[in-house]
Amino acid sequence: MFTIEHDFDATVITLIDEADPGTRPLTEDVVILGFDDRVILEQMSDDGEEVVRITLSMHQLTELRLALNLPEGNYRIDKKV
Repeated sequence: MFTIEHDFDATVITLIDEADPGTRPLTEDVVILGFDDRVILEQMSDDGEEVVRITLSMHQLTELRLALNLPEGNYRIDKKV
């Protein structure tokens, strides 16, 4: 399950972990904050003490999107000038 909310300066997507009872342990929700110049992923730590945050630039996000569809190897994305 997931939710999408549009705030003033960001789109907020929350990924909610779901599973049938007893099939596997559930993980904390993942919150994705999309801004014009970056994307932030947040999730509570396993002990619930703090929010772990990862910030990706738009270029890193593009590389991640492309990497999901490529075979193993080293790649460089050439920027069009």
